[in-house]
Amino acid sequence: MTNTVTAETTSARAESRRFVLLCGLAPAILTVALVVYRPGFIAEIDYAAYDVLLRSIPVRPPDARVAIVDVDDLSLSEIGQWPWRRDRVAELISRLREQGAAVVALDVVFAEPDRSDSNQPSPWDETLASALPGGRVVLGYALTFSGTDAGQRDCVLHPLAVPIVQAEGSASDVPLFHAERAVCSLPVLARAAGGSGFLNAIPDADGILRRVPLVIEYGGTAYPGLALSAVLAATGAQPLALRSRNANTTSLELTSGAVPLDGRSNLLLRYRGTKRSFPYVSAVDVLAGRTAPDVFRNAIVFVGTTALGTREVVSTPLDTRFAGVEVQATVADNLLRGDYLSRAEHAVTIEVVTVLAAGIAITLLVARVGLPLGTAAGAAFLLAIWLAMRWQLAAKGEYLSPVFPMIGLMASLGAATVARIAQERSRADRATRETDLAHQLMVRSLLSLTEVRDADTGSHSRRIQQYSRLLAEELAQHRSFRNYLTPERIDLLSSLAPLHDIGKVGVPDYLLNKPGELTPDEYQEMKKHPVYGLDVITNAQRDVGAGDDQILSMAKDIVYTHHEWWDGRGYPRGLKGTAIPIAGRLVAVVDVYDAMTARRRYRQPMSHQEAVDLIIAAKATHFDPDVVDAFVRVAARLSEVTRAIADP
Repeated sequence: MTNTVTAETTSARAESRRFVLLCGLAPAILTVALVVYRPGFIAEIDYAAYDVLLRSIPVRPPDARVAIVDVDDLSLSEIGQWPWRRDRVAELISRLREQGAAVVALDVVFAEPDRSDSNQPSPWDETLASALPGGRVVLGYALTFSGTDAGQRDCVLHPLAVPIVQAEGSASDVPLFHAERAVCSLPVLARAAGGSGFLNAIPDADGILRRVPLVIEYGGTAYPGLALSAVLAATGAQPLALRSRNANTTSLELTSGAVPLDGRSNLLLRYRGTKRSFPYVSAVDVLAGRTAPDVFRNAIVFVGTTALGTREVVSTPLDTRFAGVEVQATVADNLLRGDYLSRAEHAVTIEVVTVLAAGIAITLLVARVGLPLGTAAGAAFLLAIWLAMRWQLAAKGEYLSPVFPMIGLMASLGAATVARIAQERSRADRATRETDLAHQLMVRSLLSLTEVRDADTGSHSRRIQQYSRLLAEELAQHRSFRNYLTPERIDLLSSLAPLHDIGKVGVPDYLLNKPGELTPDEYQEMKKHPVYGLDVITNAQRDVGAGDDQILSMAKDIVYTHHEWWDGRGYPRGLKGTAIPIAGRLVAVVDVYDAMTARRRYRQPMSHQEAVDLIIAAKATHFDPDVVDAFVRVAARLSEVTRAIADP
């Protein structure tokens, strides 16, 4: 028998764990769908998580081979408003070349002819063009994607001679943005320059610039960004291939190494800090020869404008006002240093596995060790996920999103918790039902003792049970009894009320079955039955070592005090008024009512109304006045019970 019970218990526990596991796995599987499809609202959370991680890792210093010449407010105040005359720009380029700049990259577009003081064509465009070849200058231009007629059709641009290699079996489009038009510098300048590159840098949907395209397709040809063009010119590296590895990962393969890009050939930027992390030199200082020696030696110099009214600023994860020219400098810095940030080639697969592993682990813990330890383990898992993703970004430069594992973990923990609570609740309800059955069995067993002694007790007990419920439900409307007579206590009182005369098991048979009235001595012996009843319960309680819970306390109150009187003339203790427990006061009324209306061996029953009148007459002497008032209100319903459960 013991082995059977043990086997059943083990089986029940296994089934319980399987249920919790299934409940915990369902959210993890749903989270996998989020990983694959990445809806917009999740993307915004992912951006925020990336920014937090990026700000938490150490910032590396910028490459010394990158510098910025700034057309700032000081330059405009000394030289004049921007744009300057083209011969002045030519002079600036010549000065930079003289100071050893490897490449000069112009973060400006000369889309219109130079202005002249007369109506004659300006000679300064030719002057600038003549300064471009010797200076290894890279011009900037802008690409547009609107599909309108904005832009120019006769641009002279410098393409990136690179083959595009797509993943085997891929049916996706070429992994590039497709431009519709270009806004470029004058052809005379573009033909003279050694190279050119686009300036486009588009923020993400939340307005933060985290990535820039390195290559864009225009007119069926691939073109490089300004920074990429400048780095290739400075280092002599050559492009080998633009390789699409999967829908989310591309790489630009150069002779100097591979550059990891996303699925649209964007480079994820590793910023070197907040604004002005790179050396900034005022353009007027360059023109005046006031720069430090070797500041531009072998450097890629970006020329841009930050003067009020000409500046272009963007928001980055580290700064809200980051100059556009410094974005180009950051791209060049990343290409030179090679310490790229990127999404791992199999990032989606890793995130899916992490989501499932975390969901299974936390669900198993909740199923096996319970909610407190499972919740603590969940918090530890969350911290571990953040730390692991931070280490991956700091040490390897690879970004794995902590958002999806966190969502999956918390969803699995929540589902497993709800499942475990539901199981505990079900188990508690089952235990409560079993306890109720045990109480009913106890009451029924005790009643059986008195029924053996007194044939009238069975129907009397059933009536007392229903009388007590009706009276208690009515009395619960009274403000003095409302807090005590809760629905739970009413159920308990009605089930325990039939035990009120259990002490009669200690009264001799000849007294219980005497056909006539009792003598005074016999009556004194009969009055001992509340004490006998209390002894029965107390002795049983002591033998099993049970505490004094609500059930036992109410049973004692009913058995021991249902013969106490409101005025203190009752027995066995002579309690008075509210010193008598509520349960005892209530059962006292219904016990007397049933005694008067039930048939006995030695007398005929009273009528219902006679019994009611006698109880009203005993108000405030024998019975609690409030209980009597409630009794009167339900008296008609008590009479129906009397007729339905008549004595045999």
